[in-house]
Formats: sequence, structure tokens, C-alpha cells
Amino acid sequence: MADYTPSHASPDGADRMAITNQHPSTIAVWGGEEKPLAFGAAQVPIVQSAPFAYEDMDEWAAVALGQAEGYIYSRNTNPTVGVFEEKCRILEGGEKAIAFASGMAAISNTLLSLLSPGDRVVSIKDSYGGTSRLFMDTLPRMQIEVDLVETSDADAIDAAIAKGCELVYLETPTNPTLKIIDLDRAIRAAKKRGAIVVVDNTFATPINQRPLEFGADLVLHSATKYLGGHDDAMGGVLIGREDLVRTVYEHREICGAVLSAFSAYLLLRGMKTLDLRVKKQNETGLAVARFLNQHPKVASVFYPGLETHDKHDVARRQMSGFGGMLSFSVDGDFDALKRFVGGLKYVHRAASLGSVNTLIGPPSVTSHVECTAEQRAELGISETLLRYSCGVEDAEDLIAQLDEGLKAV
Repeated sequence: MADYTPSHASPDGADRMAITNQHPSTIAVWGGEEKPLAFGAAQVPIVQSAPFAYEDMDEWAAVALGQAEGYIYSRNTNPTVGVFEEKCRILEGGEKAIAFASGMAAISNTLLSLLSPGDRVVSIKDSYGGTSRLFMDTLPRMQIEVDLVETSDADAIDAAIAKGCELVYLETPTNPTLKIIDLDRAIRAAKKRGAIVVVDNTFATPINQRPLEFGADLVLHSATKYLGGHDDAMGGVLIGREDLVRTVYEHREICGAVLSAFSAYLLLRGMKTLDLRVKKQNETGLAVARFLNQHPKVASVFYPGLETHDKHDVARRQMSGFGGMLSFSVDGDFDALKRFVGGLKYVHRAASLGSVNTLIGPPSVTSHVECTAEQRAELGISETLLRYSCGVEDAEDLIAQLDEGLKAV
């Protein structure tokens, strides 16, 4: 395969030593950047070049044919993007990583490159809305059978996998209802059938959960969310087994859904504080969830850190923190929801999550905007549900604003 530069190649072409034995906070800062950067830069340079030139034709041919490390064209590989891939690879503990223009590009390229007509996929009903559309619309049109199982029913997941499948796709915690899948149990069931296991780890981040350690083959992220953390760059990343990543790379090479060098630079900058942000958001998320859970005007709260969550014990076993994401329903109709949301301060009413600033919105305009009202109902998502992404603001200030806003319900 031509021009498949390993994700650990540095901007100056030098190999890098992985720092896999360090803590996540150190890896988030130094992963992929251990050796001197090009031009003596203290931060990863933005290599804003589409092609890469060679004086020597033999060297050029060797790189183009994948016989030597180097760069040919940024649709294939790029030095700045390579450092981002390597940082993600080390954090998740995978063999290889490749980046994409968005999280949905990572998801769609992965599914479309690993599946063929006649294959069978087992997944859950509570996947992210864009993923659900792939499962409900795109893959069936390609003659790929999709079995969407009740997310909270571990026995049903085991039974669906036992029927045989080529791929098992999991998401935990789920978007937007924060349901939890027992990774160890589901992955063991998949391995018995020889199925590839893909896990969307966007909500948890590698700070709180590492699916590859449970035996998953691939893990992916919408890097736009927690990895970047500042709402200013879009991207996606896939990490895991080298042979599978290579297959997805070949598909991405032709489809062209690549991460830009500038976006990679912004994501790298954001990842320097990933550990700090996520740990703060873990604390705030739990505090906000506990406040909402006891409020008389809140009908329900979905957060795995609450002892009342039906899979709290599973979450405690496989997660080191419960994250900054939660969802809840106010005790009223959609007009009450609009009054509540409209009166909040210190929050963006926007369709994203994982940022340094708090965001809120119903799934109908955020996670499941791609789905119709009927499809959302089929997936068990109420039109009065609200998704709440805690930023790094003071928890007391956020709670005070929520308390004030709930007076309008």
C-alpha cells in the first residue's frame, strides 16, 4: 500500500519513543512529542502543505510505495496530523491510529470499510443519532443485516451476538441517555463468535475508560468533543489493531475524509489539558447530577455516577470517572422545557459537548437531529429530554443557575 506512514512519525521525520508507562496527564502533554520538533519548535508546527517534495527520485519512489517512512500527499498522511494520531494512540493503548475530518467520518469509514453485503452487525438502540442513521438506513441498503438490541439488556446482547455476526458496535456511556454496557461481558461474547468489536469512547475519553484493555479491537472518538475541548476544531480518530486500522486507512485514502493540519494543531493544543479538564468535569458532572436528582421539578436524571443508575456498579468497575455529560427531563411539557433552557446563564444552547464551557440542548437539535421524531421515539428518546455537558466553570455557579432556571418550569 502506498504512502502509509506510521502514526508515530514526527514532523522532522524522526521516530519517536512511546511514553506508554507514564500517567495520562503526562501523555496528554508529551505523547508524540518526546523528541525535538522540526525547526526547534516548542509546539507542533502546522505543516500546511498538500504535497511533499523530493530531490531524489529513488527516495520518492520508496516513500510512495510504502517501503520507507515519509510523506507524499496530505490526503494520505501529514506530519502535524501524525503527531495527533500518535498522542491518541498512546492514550488509548492501541497499535495504530488514523484521524478523520469528523467523528462521523471515523464511524462511517470504519463501518463501510470493514463490512460487506451479507454481513451481520450487532449493536444497541441507544447509539448516537448519526450512527443510528447508518444502522437504520445506510447499511440495510447495502444488504448488511443490522440487529439493534435493547442497550440495558445484557442477556439480549449476548443472544444477538451468539446468532453470529462479523462486527459488534458498542457505545458506552450512550448518547444521550448515558446507558452503560458491560464491556467485559459483551466483548467476551463477541470474541467467542470471532467478531470485530468497535467501541465509541467519545463520552468517557481515554482518561475515564480504555476499551482496548477489555479486548476491544478498535476504539473511536469524535475528537471535536472532549479531546479538543474548545469547540473550535472538528475531527475524529480511530485507534486499535494495526491490520484493521490499515484497512480503514485504505478506505479513507479514497474517500478523502481526512483531518486538516490546522485542525490537528488545534486538537493537539486542546489535548494538553485533557486530563485536567476531564477530572474537573467528572467532579462537576456528579455534583450537578446529584442536585438535579433531588429537585422536585426534575422528572428523571441519567448519569452513571449516581447510585440510582441501574448500571452504576458496572460503571464503577470499568470507568475511573463518570464524565461531565448527563441528561435529564424537567417535570413539564415542551413549553416548560423552553422556558427553562431560555432562562439559563453560563451555558451555550448548542449542539456539541465536552467543551470547557457548559452546553445544553434537547436531542432533537443535538445528538439525534439527524433522526425523525418517529425514529427518536423508536429509540426511546423523549422530546422533553435535555442533554447537559458540564464545562470547567465552578459547580456551585452552574447549580445556582439551574436552580434559578427551574423556577420557570
